[in-house]
Amino acid sequence: MDANKEKSSGGRGRFITLEGIEGAGKTSQIAPLRGLLESLGIDVVTTREPGGSPVAERIRDLLLDRANAGMDAIAELLLVFAARAEHLEKVVRPALDAGAWVLCDRFTDATYAYQGGGRGLDPGPIATLEGLVQGELRPDLTLVFDLPPEIGLARAKGRGEADRFESEHLRFFEAARAVYLQRAAARPDRYLVLDATRPMAEVTGRIAAAARGILARSGVTSRGG
Repeated sequence: MDANKEKSSGGRGRFITLEGIEGAGKTSQIAPLRGLLESLGIDVVTTREPGGSPVAERIRDLLLDRANAGMDAIAELLLVFAARAEHLEKVVRPALDAGAWVLCDRFTDATYAYQGGGRGLDPGPIATLEGLVQGELRPDLTLVFDLPPEIGLARAKGRGEADRFESEHLRFFEAARAVYLQRAAARPDRYLVLDATRPMAEVTGRIAAAARGILARSGVTSRGG
């Protein structure tokens, strides 16, 4: 990290997660958000889940491989949290402790949505694993990119061969979307729901406003802003 860049209020960095079903466009929004923060003198680390560290990326390969289509839902859940434990230990916590902002493409909300909603698992064990792996760590802001699943899946088809999750049926993504919206409605202080059917520039503008809001509330003094 650049030692000349200012840290978030001299202490812990901020943790922003981007969530949504396939084809919602969240991955495309990481670069402009990173650019905005860096222009304000903020150290930024971008990462993803599942994955983000060497061991976690190997687990990601298992989870996304279509050859593992018959994987047990509990086994899938445990693999997701095994990858998350490695990712947090090797990437996320060190970056936050160093004062960087971490932008993560999916996090635990995706587990509630995909394994809880899509797979139909009880949210209780998910919450237990969340506490075990994360302790008190939760995102400072979660951006939920919302759109009808049929639109998202049509977009995703243009990206190449579908992975194991992208190959799921429409009902899976309808259930996942419902969980995302339920979680966002329950905690409007932490979640921002974005209409992912709107033009990319419009969505980028809403995200930038949210990021500036965190900066203002944190009392961050940054270059140029």
